[in-house]
Parts: sequence; structure tokens; C-alpha cells
Amino acid sequence: MRGSIRLLRVAGISINIHISFLLLLALFASGGLKWLFIIISVFFFVTLHELCHSLAARQFGIRVSEITLLPIGGVASMTRMPEKPSQEFLISVAGPAFNIAVILVFFFPLKILLGPDVLMHPLSTATWPLTMAYVYWINLMLALFNLIPAFPMDGGRVMRALLAQKMGYLAATRIAVRSGHIFALAFAYFGIVKFNIILIAIAVFIYMAASSEEMQVDVREALKKFRVRDILSRDFLMVSGDTPLAKVLEMMFHSHQEDFPVADEGRVSGFLTRKDIIASVHRSGTAVPVKEVMRTSFPRVRESDGLAKVQGVMQESGLMALPVMRDEEVVGIVTFEDIGRAYAIISQR
Repeated sequence: MRGSIRLLRVAGISINIHISFLLLLALFASGGLKWLFIIISVFFFVTLHELCHSLAARQFGIRVSEITLLPIGGVASMTRMPEKPSQEFLISVAGPAFNIAVILVFFFPLKILLGPDVLMHPLSTATWPLTMAYVYWINLMLALFNLIPAFPMDGGRVMRALLAQKMGYLAATRIAVRSGHIFALAFAYFGIVKFNIILIAIAVFIYMAASSEEMQVDVREALKKFRVRDILSRDFLMVSGDTPLAKVLEMMFHSHQEDFPVADEGRVSGFLTRKDIIASVHRSGTAVPVKEVMRTSFPRVRESDGLAKVQGVMQESGLMALPVMRDEEVVGIVTFEDIGRAYAIISQR
């Protein structure tokens, strides 16, 4: 996510902090060390919450590239969404289940360490023991807040997973999104009445994220009706491994093509992307041959593949174009722009 700073990597996942979070730290730091400790603890548990989602997603082959900490919570960037409602259900409950597990596991130890009066005391920062109890109960608040049945909260995803068992995925999404909009408006109302900027920020985040989710699902459902062969152009260029990048740049300037299959002796040996071309030109100049820049490992798609599947492959691989194969022969190239153009036409019907 833009405007983020990497803190560390955990299990191959980049843990980032958004620069806007620094403003929140500054705000709470003005309240003293106890409030600074609370806010850092909150985002420590939020990070673990998101890691549980991410590790659960990995069990279903879904890669998570990063977790970004924002002033209103954490966001795990998954390369694709779960394919089955049961998978989404398990991934969604993993986060709140962690927070509830913390409450259950540490209740009696903290009751002995802090004493029942301190542990069960209303949230307070009057003393350090009370502050520790405050941090402990934050896990319950995180679990309950995330289980609100509205997008983009975990509860909204759980609701969609359950509804999708009885109705279509798109219909279930729309119900969860409408619920998200209602909760967003409620948060905005109380934020305005109580002059609470954080509630207003949460309302804006929920409303926009819910709307974005609906649009993404609408795109996926529309694209499921079409296959690569429906949009594939047979007019494309190929290069050989010995072709210098200068020649490739010339081909890019005189055509609309920016990504090139690489073939030697009639056999596909690699794939050259626009991103790789630009990076290599800046690094080594234009005399470098294609074979020193091309990718030898890349996804391949077929004419019969659905556009929704291809879009998912692109998002997971980070590529904006893919070669289309028939047996071992390249028959075209499909790009992210091709898929976007197809959706734009479909949505106007």
C-alpha cells in the first residue's frame, strides 16, 4: 500500500505501518506513557489478528503479500479471494478466534497476577496494573467489533459465507454490503453527534471498503460468463532471446504491445514484461539481449480459461499480461487492460 513503511517480515509476510499511523501515535503519546503503551499494544494484537487470517488463507493456497497497519485497524493484502464459502468462513473467523483465545488463556493468570478487582475494573489507566487490564480487555473489543455483520468486517464476511450457501455469491455480497453501509451511516451519525473524528474515519472506511468489495465481486461474476477466446486478439508480436532491448523498445513504440513472448527455434523459452524492460533499460542500457531479462517461469493460460480465473492469476503473479497457449504454441496475449475493457463493455449491456 502506498505511503507505508515496512517494519519487519513474519512468515514471509511484510508487516507495514502507514504513515498516517504516526499521527495516531503522536496523538496518544500526548496522553502519557500509559496511553502510548495501550495504542502500541492494540496494534500488536491487530497484527496478530491479521496474521491469523493470513495463515488460515495460506491453508487454501491464497498468498498474502503484506499486512498494513492503519489508524483504524489492519489490512491483509490477499492475492485472491477464497473460492468456496466454507473457506471464507474459516479465514474470517480465524482473526476474532485469536482475540477470544487470548481472553480465555490469560483470564486466570491475570486474575491471580493483578487481582480480581483490578482485572474486572472498568477500563482505566489510573495505574499500570489497570492499564494492563485495559490492554487485556481490548482483545474482547477487537473480537466483538470485527464480528459486526457488515462489510468489510470479519462478521460481514462470515455472513456472506453463510448466505452464499443458500443463495448466489453476488446476492450474498450485496446483502453484506448493504449491512456495511447501514453500520457506516450509524458510525458517522454518532461520530458527528459526539464530535468523534475516529468514529467518522471508521464510517468512511467501512462505507468505501464495502462499496469496493461489491464492485470487485460484480466484476468477477460478470467475467465468469466469458473466456479468453472471446477477447483474444491474434495480432501479436514475438521476439527471440538474442533480440536486443533496443529493438524491443522500437516494437513497443510502433505497436500497442508492451509484453512479448520469447521463442527460440519455434519453442517458447520465456516471457518479457513491460516492467522488466523498463527496469533493465535503466539498469543496463538497451544493448542487453532479451534472454538476460526475460522471465523463464511465468503462468500460462488457455483459450478456454474464464476471464475471472485469468484476472486472479494476474493478481497473484503481479503480471499485467500473460501468454495464451494452445498445447506448446503461443496463440496470443491477454492483458489486464483487455479484461478491463471487456468488463466495461459487459457492464453497459
